[in-house]
Amino acid sequence: MGDWGFLSKLLDKVQSHSTNIGKVWLTVLLIFRIMVLGAGIDKVWGDEQSSMVCNIITPGCKNVCYDHNFPISHSRFWVLQIIFVSLPTLVYLGYVLHVIHKEDKLRLIYAEKRGTKLPKYTDATGKLQYKGNLLRIYITCILMTILFEAGFIGGQYYLYGFVMKPRLMCKEKPCPLPIECFMSRPTEKTIFSIFMLVVACISLLLNIAEIFYLICRASRYKQHQDKYVTKETHC
Repeated sequence: MGDWGFLSKLLDKVQSHSTNIGKVWLTVLLIFRIMVLGAGIDKVWGDEQSSMVCNIITPGCKNVCYDHNFPISHSRFWVLQIIFVSLPTLVYLGYVLHVIHKEDKLRLIYAEKRGTKLPKYTDATGKLQYKGNLLRIYITCILMTILFEAGFIGGQYYLYGFVMKPRLMCKEKPCPLPIECFMSRPTEKTIFSIFMLVVACISLLLNIAEIFYLICRASRYKQHQDKYVTKETHC
């Protein structure tokens, strides 16, 4: 399925700039999706068209039957799913690296007493503070991930369902009459499909939980700031 190393390294960098829930989501993505997909997909889904058996030998009939039942193979579908789901996270990583680089320069200028502007999104140790534009972009990226995840979950159900049927009916041309084709290892494929679907649902729930966590955290921070401002005003 190709080399996932580059994508894994990029996602691993996001770990240090994510919330605890975000780190769990990345672990699920890296271990239970990318590693499992890379290690087991070729053994479960190989050249399925040649492995499928039909009760007719009309040239082109089996090709059309396979294309009708599987407009995109499971393996390529899951590869696209991982790429699209990871894309917002990579956009967030790019923005975070830009913010950190910019604020490191501000901190250096302030230390040399050549400026009065302090970093806004990082503390003295360089840890990110989720607020302002950074918080909004982070939440936007998670919302995009949720949309992609939900779309691919719905797409998997629409294209394949939950259970791989061992017997496939085909009435497409050039088949002269309705024919039966039989899939290889349908039970194994069903188990693998359900596993990937369950992991996708868990990832979706983690994304939703992270949205609520960030909103609650921002709300508590705002309340703390309001109390501090009120206290300073009264003094």
